[in-house]
Amino acid sequence: MEDLRLNVSLLRKRVPNLTSAAKSIGLRPATVSNLCTGKIPIGRAEVRTLAALASLAQCSLDELILKGEAFEMIETKIKTLDLFAPIVKGGTIGLVARPGMGQLVVLSELFFRLKKEGYLSFVLQPEAEGYPGLEDLNEHVDVIVTSIADALKKISELGKDRDIIFAADRSHVLTGEIFELQEKLQDEAIRTVTTFLLDLKGEAVDEELPYGPLETVWNFDADLAARFRFPAVNPISSTSSILEGAYLDQSHITVKQRAQKLLRRYRELRSLVNVKGIAGIPDAEMQTYHRGERLEAYLTQPFYVAEAFTGQKGVDVELKETIEDVRKIIDGAYDSKEPAELSFVGKL
Repeated sequence: MEDLRLNVSLLRKRVPNLTSAAKSIGLRPATVSNLCTGKIPIGRAEVRTLAALASLAQCSLDELILKGEAFEMIETKIKTLDLFAPIVKGGTIGLVARPGMGQLVVLSELFFRLKKEGYLSFVLQPEAEGYPGLEDLNEHVDVIVTSIADALKKISELGKDRDIIFAADRSHVLTGEIFELQEKLQDEAIRTVTTFLLDLKGEAVDEELPYGPLETVWNFDADLAARFRFPAVNPISSTSSILEGAYLDQSHITVKQRAQKLLRRYRELRSLVNVKGIAGIPDAEMQTYHRGERLEAYLTQPFYVAEAFTGQKGVDVELKETIEDVRKIIDGAYDSKEPAELSFVGKL
């Protein structure tokens, strides 16, 4: 079947408050979100759902559904992100987290890493002040802007020869300013702008579609953060449209799906252990539990921006190495290793 995906940028432009609009015509916001990220393939979507979205956007189905357009992935060399929810170059990424889960540290690390790849970073400062960690983020930013007009001017000036990564708080999403900026930038002769939307207040966790349609969603996990399993990005619920079509090597998609299946069952078994202890796990499931432990440990990673606090040197892991390591863990090649031996390391 021909690769199909929603025209997310058109939806953002035409229907800025997609959550309310979807509910008003009987669509579940979660369904719309999953269609935007590709978690629900277009080929499996109900015709009435697509027709309803086209009606909201006041466009034809041909305009709403893009055919055969390839994505380009930005490889971060951060294991969890690249394997489970890669960045779509030129797309919009939403970070869903409460304060203290590490979203600003992840963003700081991304800016640090992508600067070495030639990207120019921008941050639109929130109107309110006093957010812990924001100053640390700004240390790794090339350009700090204080208004949408300022952002448009400087991105237009500096984005002609360099790819841009741009971050803004959800407060600017709720006003519609971010989507207006993205629309205006389409008329400028610039390269690509990859946008990161975060929620400094931590309210996005309680919303079904907190940022509107997105190419990538990173859901941060309270349990991982509480157990210091950083980066605390949930590998099961985080997703990216780049993985839901024939855009990447099939081995990547296969290993990602196998890893999610293992981690999903491991989390169920952890719940049993928390109540009954290790003896509560059936013998037939013991191998699954221990391999899940090892995989969860492996997905932790030392960050460059945190070296002064952790005493551990940051590491890069190529995507192909992550895929191979995860495959070996799932297949039992590291069954002799303790989870602690796989925690906060690079490639195996």
